[in-house]
Amino acid sequence: MLDSLGSLRSLTTGPWIYPVVAASILLDVFLPVLPSGFLVITAATAAATATAATPDVPSILPLLLCAASASVLGDFLAYRLALRGGARIDRAIARSRRLSVAQERLGTALARGGGLLVVLARFAPAGRSAVSLGAGAAKRRVEEFLPWSALAGVTWASYSVGLGWLGGQWLGATWFSAGVSTLALFLAGGLAAYLIRRPAAAPATAS
Repeated sequence: MLDSLGSLRSLTTGPWIYPVVAASILLDVFLPVLPSGFLVITAATAAATATAATPDVPSILPLLLCAASASVLGDFLAYRLALRGGARIDRAIARSRRLSVAQERLGTALARGGGLLVVLARFAPAGRSAVSLGAGAAKRRVEEFLPWSALAGVTWASYSVGLGWLGGQWLGATWFSAGVSTLALFLAGGLAAYLIRRPAAAPATAS
């Protein structure tokens, strides 16, 4: 237990953890294999048992602000890249069934004011990339996309930090605790992916 506690804190101790977490979240919109969620949860797990004797362990509020801000900035950069990418981005999206479907569904959802799709996609594997690039390629207005992206970033960051903190409170600052919290994040991602892929209900016809 003590060895696990020490190794977990050694990984997250120091001010460098904030820029590392931010960079990972910022870049995983382009490289979804980066373990940004695990990094956030690990830092929050260590923060859950911080004391006056561990001043270099990350604090919950700065970690939450760091994660949410990096998420929104990464989404915006991907959106702008696709918006300005022109024909090259359009061809790349056309070759990817996932990106093509996301672009079509996003356009419909935003047109109807249903930007909840952007929030769900933030949890789904590679969903953030598909939605952010799809919004830019579809030339959606920034005021249509960015508010939902901000809500998605805050929701995802709050959920991830909350999982790590609760896991640390209940199970201690251990790798087991971080693993259980990460599993909960993956389960949320699986549920989000299911909801996104579920066919929309056909409109009822008048009798």
